[in-house]
Amino acid sequence: MLLGDTLPARLSKQQPKKEAQVQGSMTHKGREIAMLESCQNAQERWGGVHLLIDRWLQEREELIAAYDKLGAKPQSLSEDRKPLQEFCGVLVDYVSAGHFEIYEQLTGEAKAFNDKRGLELAETIYPRIDVITEKLLAFNDLCDEGKCVAEKFKELGGLLHERFELEDCLIEVLHTAHKEEDSVQA
Repeated sequence: MLLGDTLPARLSKQQPKKEAQVQGSMTHKGREIAMLESCQNAQERWGGVHLLIDRWLQEREELIAAYDKLGAKPQSLSEDRKPLQEFCGVLVDYVSAGHFEIYEQLTGEAKAFNDKRGLELAETIYPRIDVITEKLLAFNDLCDEGKCVAEKFKELGGLLHERFELEDCLIEVLHTAHKEEDSVQA
């Protein structure tokens, strides 16, 4: 199993809602800019490589935009719930796609290419992504219960940034290397 035993159950309970103090001294805007730049760099490196990854990176951009929209006034999370609900919907969609589609695809590629190094890396990274996912879903649960607080929202920026970096590492090692290998064999 890629992530903890309870994570698939937690994720499958979440309803897609598409319609509907970080460590250090980085400001909200600084975190958002860093995340957006990282996302754009990821699209430049891996865009077009695989439609699934392209779509997921687009969802990442949507998540960052929703985060930024809320981050300007996190103290008002309880006043206007619509932007918060939109953010949580995009968050759950993004996390679910990573778990149910992307990670399985990347691991399957590594297995197909007998990439022991890549599989070992995945085994090292997935547990940290699992921990971050649990925290993101806990935030979503708080918001569903109407108990969303600005302090918890502020923690998300650092968690998302770390998750994006871990995911980029997985894409680099488990996908890009295999694509290059496949091209050489052709």
